[in-house]
Amino acid sequence: MASVSSSRSHLVDLSPEEFVQSAQPLCLIDVRSRLEYNQFHAPDAINLSLPRILIGRMPILHNSLPQWFRQLPQETAIAVICLTAHRSPIAAQALLEMGFSQIFNISGGMMAWKKAGLPTQAGLP
Repeated sequence: MASVSSSRSHLVDLSPEEFVQSAQPLCLIDVRSRLEYNQFHAPDAINLSLPRILIGRMPILHNSLPQWFRQLPQETAIAVICLTAHRSPIAAQALLEMGFSQIFNISGGMMAWKKAGLPTQAGLP
């Protein structure tokens, strides 16, 4: 498990297996498009696309983020996942900039998730 942190925030890379075995409850956000998410996603993952996160971090457009997300306490431990771990590190950094203090990036994304034989589901949860 690789880790990068500062005094205020904490970013950790987790493998899909480490995420599933984590004793800490983590809010899993899939930052892919709705179409990608509907094709297959991790059980209990919530879809919030990277572009929407990036737009929503601008104060004037913060209300464009879904209410459930705006109501998350800054201390909420959030894990982010995409297809191959190219978008999720960008989302992780954006969430840190938004003030969230515990961010976990799922290394390898959903491709590593599937390769590990972990369960997926299709469509909306």
